[in-house]
Amino acid sequence: MSKQIHLAAHFPGVNNTTVWSDPASLSQIEFSSFAHLARTAERGKFDFLFLAEGLRLREHAGKIYDLDVVGRPDTFTVLAGLAAVTEHLGLAGTINSTFNEPYEVARQFASLDHLSGGRAAWNVVTSWDAFTGENFRRGGFLPEDQRYERAERFLRTAWELFDSWHGDEIVADKESGTFIGDPLAGSFAHRDAHFDIAGRFNVPRSPQGRPVIFQAGDSDAGRDFAASAADAIFTGHGTLEAGKTFYADVKGRLARHGRSRDELLVFPATTVVLGDTDAEAHERAAHIRRQQVSGQTAIRFLEQLWNTDLSDLDPDGPLPEFDPAVGTDTITKGRASTRRHRDPIAIARQWRELAEAKQLSIRELIIEVTARQSFIGTAASVAEAMNRSVQEEASDGFILVPHLTPGGLDEFVDTVVPLLQERGVYRTEYPGATLRENLGLPPLENPRQSAKTAS
Repeated sequence: MSKQIHLAAHFPGVNNTTVWSDPASLSQIEFSSFAHLARTAERGKFDFLFLAEGLRLREHAGKIYDLDVVGRPDTFTVLAGLAAVTEHLGLAGTINSTFNEPYEVARQFASLDHLSGGRAAWNVVTSWDAFTGENFRRGGFLPEDQRYERAERFLRTAWELFDSWHGDEIVADKESGTFIGDPLAGSFAHRDAHFDIAGRFNVPRSPQGRPVIFQAGDSDAGRDFAASAADAIFTGHGTLEAGKTFYADVKGRLARHGRSRDELLVFPATTVVLGDTDAEAHERAAHIRRQQVSGQTAIRFLEQLWNTDLSDLDPDGPLPEFDPAVGTDTITKGRASTRRHRDPIAIARQWRELAEAKQLSIRELIIEVTARQSFIGTAASVAEAMNRSVQEEASDGFILVPHLTPGGLDEFVDTVVPLLQERGVYRTEYPGATLRENLGLPPLENPRQSAKTAS
């Protein structure tokens, strides 16, 4: 029997993949844009809509980096609004575990799960730089091992808060005047190296019990964190073989944490470009990539690696002959991609070799090295390629990252989704009421039932 494909939508993020200058692009902030994309995703029977979030505006050479979209509304506010205009679509938000507190975040997600009827999901992330930390009282940042340690404890603490209500405490007996049947409802006490909290959690148990947990770290620590605690992991692997390797690795880690392979889903982020012919689609894809990587953007990306002002260079010319300036004080602040430049000299050497071998200009090189996984072709060929990836266990589905707001999913939903449904590898109706059910994840144990079983 063929595996079923899962699909999700990413509201185009605050980055250069969003072509805000395209004539078809509308507001990046108004609620109507979020609502349009969410309704389109729900029409396509997608599992969830995903919002990324940054905690500080990025800067480049001391100024706001304004070649990309700058600034977005608060995640919880947007998701709560979307709960009112959708019925089945999961609502996933990226919320930071480094500069937030478990009680506050648990309260917000429990509330969202109630408001949406059981559709909340939490992408648990950490913050890696002191630049972002300047926005917060604690400031600074944590080394990678401590970041994931705090994230793991943060998540476990939040789970204790979610589980402090079992789901049967509210009796609301009008005759006796009894509203709460358990006087200890919501009681919690948690103490460890990161958190020392105790009291009463004030949001009763929500339809899912806890939000579905997502994780996006690709490091070894990130993969292990996902294998121990997440319901789904996001990845950026761009080829079928790389996807298979990643899939086998993270699925292989689950048994060490007492979990089965069906308890963690793998979602690579991908773009889709369609055309009446494969040739037309590839021509369109090339045009979109040149929109995403303008001459200015190409130079800024090069400056991130070279850590030097290169504004006098021609983006259609060759790479600099001199090596990058190595140092901890980087020209770009707050952009996560700078973390990949751990050895700038070696990366510059690789880029030079690639540019020389393919005769690439600066802009052409940046277009190539910043590309993500893409499905390009007719609706039929894209449907075939997506199905192959899932059946050959390179993924369990995909997060689609459109380049336009808000209509970037319309064509895919109208043309590719029906073909996947005809193949019998994609749903025609939502199978459940909650996001956890629609993802096919095992149900959570009710803590009260678990306690009864243990006794």
